[in-house]
Amino acid sequence: MRVNRILLSSSLIVVALVIQVSVLARLHLPGAVPDLLLLTVLGLALVYGHVGGALVGFGAGLLADLAPPADHAAGRYALVLCVIGYLAGLVKPESGQVRSATAPMAVVVAAAVGSTLLYAGVGALVGDTAARHVGLSSLLFTAALYDLLLAPFVVPGVMALARRAENDPLAETSTGKSGDVSSGYLSGGTGLRVGGQRGGLRVKAARARVARAGRIKGVKRL
Repeated sequence: MRVNRILLSSSLIVVALVIQVSVLARLHLPGAVPDLLLLTVLGLALVYGHVGGALVGFGAGLLADLAPPADHAAGRYALVLCVIGYLAGLVKPESGQVRSATAPMAVVVAAAVGSTLLYAGVGALVGDTAARHVGLSSLLFTAALYDLLLAPFVVPGVMALARRAENDPLAETSTGKSGDVSSGYLSGGTGLRVGGQRGGLRVKAARARVARAGRIKGVKRL
């Protein structure tokens, strides 16, 4: 990953995790907790693709595993977000821009349901049965509902920031200017014409000198 991707992704992930732990987790909503970290990973994955999405998801999940008040095994949420980031990156639009909000919202719902199921499945493998006591069906419904309501305020902004970091305005400006200058020279042929005119003048001057020398020699012979 490039430096601008790493800096932007790290900043967004840290901010999202701080807001989720300090604000969203203390709202005591029924069922699941709105997953701002998941939405941030989805927004970045829709711009960076499946490889970038997997890396961002793994880093975000590992940070969430180590940040207090995490009470589960380290690496559990990293695995979940790594898989979700990879799958979300597979639906990245080829043009890099989303034309409608239907696809991102569908990705959010699928990611909310998929991350909850995957998290519960990994927990069942390691002996964590907390999801059984809360109720998996209520967790799935509330997770999809909360993330879907929060997504319009998070995903588009994250995607816009990621695209802006990908396309540096200063680099585009300098490249555009140099491209315009070079294209102007190539299309207009200014430099070539000047060089051609100079070469033509030199040839004409040489021919004139030869003609003059021939005339002078002819006069001397007469």
